[in-house]
Amino acid sequence: MESNKIEKKAEIVYFSHGGGPLPILGDPSHKAMVDFMKILPSQITKPDAILVISAHWEESAATLLGANNPPMFYDYYGFPEQAYKITYPAPGNPELADQIAGLLKKNNIPARIDPKRGFDHGLFIPLKLMYPEADIPSLQLSLLRGLNPAAHIALGKALRELMNENILVIGSGFSFHNQNAFFGQAFGAPDNANEAFQNWLIETCTGKISQKEREQRLIEWEKAPSARYCHPREEHLLPLHVCFGLSVGPAKVIFDDQILGKRGVAFLWA
Repeated sequence: MESNKIEKKAEIVYFSHGGGPLPILGDPSHKAMVDFMKILPSQITKPDAILVISAHWEESAATLLGANNPPMFYDYYGFPEQAYKITYPAPGNPELADQIAGLLKKNNIPARIDPKRGFDHGLFIPLKLMYPEADIPSLQLSLLRGLNPAAHIALGKALRELMNENILVIGSGFSFHNQNAFFGQAFGAPDNANEAFQNWLIETCTGKISQKEREQRLIEWEKAPSARYCHPREEHLLPLHVCFGLSVGPAKVIFDDQILGKRGVAFLWA
């Protein structure tokens, strides 16, 4: 007998989490991003759990948060006092951490669980905007030191079994991350180099090309137009590589606007 039950599947998002706590503090240059974050939950299925790959955590082995109730980790400095009073009391998910560590090890990727580390702002800033009730179990997965793009795609591929579960996977980075350009140039001035890289990223992730070609382009991302201008260091790009590794087809653009005066984009694989 055929079942009419709709099977839930994981969804994958890569987006820009903004500049430190500024989205929460009402910074006007983050308005488009904040509006996007607040409406995003209405465009996806409410997940049973959230896995965040944060640009702000690098380890020698793939590492997962293992606390039942992760503390806050304010991994920024120089902001007003209220930035250090932000809370996001979502429960952790030790069972899912164990499952993910097992999948990684099965695919010959060294993995471990950190029972003490807390949520960094790559998680708590966007999730406070998306799910302010903080009622969805959440955990983080680190990047790998050395920032090898192929290794991060392999990280995503190792987790494809998760795609049969109602999980939201978030690559929390920034599609443009040049601090000198954010704060050392005229705000909102035309930036052809920024535009060229964002256009390349959209073509790579959403264009009518094979998955093999997408993968090769992402591995060789430094060959993209203005790649090193947009990412002097690639930790804010590589969460996208993990997302791509999990995916089996093209993404769609769900955000394309200004953040901190620079163009940034976000993608959804569903």
